[in-house]
Amino acid sequence: MLPILEVARRAGVSQATLYRHFPDRYALTIAVIAARMTRLEVLAAANAEHPAAFRELLHAVLRTQFEMRPLVVLARRLDQRLRDQYRQRVVVALSRPLRSAQARGYVRADLVPDDLVLLLAMVRCLADAEQEDAVELGTATDRFIDLVLDGVFRSDDLRMGPS
Repeated sequence: MLPILEVARRAGVSQATLYRHFPDRYALTIAVIAARMTRLEVLAAANAEHPAAFRELLHAVLRTQFEMRPLVVLARRLDQRLRDQYRQRVVVALSRPLRSAQARGYVRADLVPDDLVLLLAMVRCLADAEQEDAVELGTATDRFIDLVLDGVFRSDDLRMGPS
């Protein structure tokens, strides 16, 4: 976990400025997560009518769990109510692009929006394992995410409906 001084340095502000806006790590965590959630909602809405882009969107969401590992760890320390709200925002944001991809036959028909939470949990488990084993973020991460997503997306020879 980064010390607040390092967070301030990376943000290009003084530690005093950081504390003026965020009294503690908890408040900073909430602000960063809220910004990431808004970004996801905008991106998902922009891609809702582009079903072929859903895989890339979902891949980016899953990869973020690796890239922002310290934030994920801090998020797990938030109270349950807040974590549930964030989880629901992710499900709502991805529901429309998911349904669009299903309608075009890109995604298996039995997948429901709440299954996306399971995908996040699966990837989080690998991120935990990589952290413990000090495995470097890289091609193994992308390969794992692709394998997970292969369970969500239909292969070309099985795709039903218009392409």
